[in-house]
Amino acid sequence: MSDVQQVMRLAPVIPVLVIDDAAHARPIAEALVAGGLPALEVTLRTPAAIEVIAEMAKVQGGMVGAGTVLNERDLDAAISAGARFIVTPGLTERLTKAAIERNIPILPGVATAGDIMRGLDLGLSHFKFFPAETSGGIPALKALAAPFYQCRFCPTGGVNQTTVSDWLALDSVLCVGGSWIVPRGAPDQEAITDRARQAAALPRRN
Repeated sequence: MSDVQQVMRLAPVIPVLVIDDAAHARPIAEALVAGGLPALEVTLRTPAAIEVIAEMAKVQGGMVGAGTVLNERDLDAAISAGARFIVTPGLTERLTKAAIERNIPILPGVATAGDIMRGLDLGLSHFKFFPAETSGGIPALKALAAPFYQCRFCPTGGVNQTTVSDWLALDSVLCVGGSWIVPRGAPDQEAITDRARQAAALPRRN
């Protein structure tokens, strides 16, 4: 089992986190871990993101990763802060090779057959299908997964509480990325833990 596959199998949902205040980091991470979602994707979309990763890395039982990683500078900053896996919106050879050289699991975004073929050329077989809904949704991923039967996916982008079970029912899907678990803003720990428990209990094919 590859390292990134281990991350994807931790829970049915990887929370996609956009956090503006580092003071919210540990309460959010603690609430998610308590609810059964240990893999935490902190997107590098806010000035506080690197500090948020550093704070979440201190939470026992959690595995914090960095999302929206665009280049080697982002990659190195995230690793230095304590990120244990990397998620990217797209797939580039340079960034993928840099992650492999640094021995950190990478889950790159793909939306086309060409994207997947480039990933396979680099030795990858696990991908983020992104943006999932606007790239054709479930019918598109089914069509892509047929020729790339050896690949497994984490659909992200537009996946919500209504559609998550449909995505997880696909043979090619190990988990999904979801932003509904933690709304942006000051955290309500009890509500986050409740949503996390519901997400952690979702059935999946694999």
